[in-house]
Parts: sequence; structure tokens; C-alpha cells
Amino acid sequence: MILILMGVSGSGKSTVAQALASITGWQFAEGDAYHSEISRTKMSAGVALSDEDRIPWLVRLHDVLRHWHASGQSGILTCSALKQCYRDALTEGLPADAYRLVLLEGTREIFEERLSKRSGHFMNPALLASQLATLEVPQDALRVSVQQSPAQIAQKILDGVTVQA
Repeated sequence: MILILMGVSGSGKSTVAQALASITGWQFAEGDAYHSEISRTKMSAGVALSDEDRIPWLVRLHDVLRHWHASGQSGILTCSALKQCYRDALTEGLPADAYRLVLLEGTREIFEERLSKRSGHFMNPALLASQLATLEVPQDALRVSVQQSPAQIAQKILDGVTVQA
């Protein structure tokens, strides 16, 4: 099983993924680590990435997913995956039962509060508004509220994946 934790900046993707990896022992790939230096610089400056900017990043993340699937490994990938076309690029060629999208949902106020407390991350909090405007809520995702502890969210995800499997 491959889980793709998606959502806007500040939704807790990385924190929840770490909790899931700790519980399951599955591989974990932090999507932000696959951004180019140019993209990181743009986002730090408050410049939203274009679809063209994202293509090489999505290709690298797709390669991670494809490797996990081909080698029979379970894994957890964090990726904003805000648009359907991004999700399609990530999962192209993978069987639908090989992965599960998990949308971490919350309010703008929650995300803003979290971003105001975060330090050492290249994502400029000013980009939250554009991310919220860009988000195309997937019809096929497991949707989980972020208004719980990371351990509780991780357990809800595992329960939801088990029920859906």
C-alpha cells in the first residue's frame, strides 16, 4: 500500500507521515525534499510555482512511487498534489489499488496559525491563499480532519485505509 498525503501548506503532511511511518515501518518520502533549488527559492520569495515549474518535481515523485510499487514496498509520500493533473502525473501507470490519496483538511485559520509558528521551511506563508484557491478536492481521497493529534490522525488514516481496502 502506498499513501499519498496531500493538502495545503500547514496541513501537517510531514508530521502525520512521520507518525504513520513510525506505526507501520513503511518507507517515507518527503515531497518537499524533491523540489529543485530554483523552486525553493521562488517559494521562499512568495512566488507560486507554475505548472511548468512543477513538472520535473512531479516526475521525481512519480519515480519514487513507481519504485515502491515495482519492488512491492509500502510507502508514504507527502505532496501537496493540489490539482487533479498533478495527482494524475504522480500516479500515472500505477494500478488504482496500489495507492490511496489522503487529503488532510482544516480551516484557513488553522493553517495560518501553524504556518506562523513554523520556522526553517522554505514555503512562504503568503502562498497559503493561492494554495487554497488552487486546491481541487479529489473525489476519491480519504478525507481526514487535522483537528486532532498527529497520532490520532495517523490512526484514522490507517482505519480508513483498512476499511476501504
